[in-house]
Amino acid sequence: MKRSLQDLAALAARLGVGGIFFVNGWHKLEAGLTSTGAQFAELQAPMPGLWAAATMLIELVGGTLLIAGLAVPTVGLLLFAEALAVFVLTAGDPALPLTGGDIRLIVALGAASVLLAVTGGGRASVDHMVVIKRREAAEADDLAADTEADAVIASLREPRDSGLRDSEPRGKEPRGTAGSDDTEPPKTGSAKTEPAGAESTNGEPANGEPGAGTPPAGSKARVRKNRRAGGEGGEP
Repeated sequence: MKRSLQDLAALAARLGVGGIFFVNGWHKLEAGLTSTGAQFAELQAPMPGLWAAATMLIELVGGTLLIAGLAVPTVGLLLFAEALAVFVLTAGDPALPLTGGDIRLIVALGAASVLLAVTGGGRASVDHMVVIKRREAAEADDLAADTEADAVIASLREPRDSGLRDSEPRGKEPRGTAGSDDTEPPKTGSAKTEPAGAESTNGEPANGEPGAGTPPAGSKARVRKNRRAGGEGGEP
């Protein structure tokens, strides 16, 4: 809200000050350079014709630019310098309306011109709509270029950082985890399993089971019977 009021005040000041300067320059143009130069000659101004042409152009062109809000700082300073020169030269002589006029009007015009030169023409001006927007676009382009450069630098740093991470020694893995070399193999017995029924070196069954590896009882009886029969038949 405050910024909007400032813009409206700047617009009103531009229209008022620029309009007065434009009207004064138009009056000089209607009167002609000869009449305006003659008045400056009566004030004993050096080169009165140059004074007449300069003041007429400054007031016409400067008033128009001030109303439009174009190059307000430069135009404001130029109009202030012109008002100050006319004030010093004429000393507010009301008898010369083309060059002097009311001293209070010259002071007000000069003060308003320098104020606009310092504060600017506001947002309702050509300066803001064209020049300042162009400047903002250029700043946006610079910001985009800086962002793109940062992205390129970041992309160049990523491979270097990954290479440093790969070259760092890895820490020891905890014992018992998968893939660890410290895992101890399960202990197994050194004794070999022997087949059932095999005899050991001392004649006992290897597997410790009773009756394992001995001939059946029936076969032993037949062996004794054959031995007895052979002994009886062979004795004299």
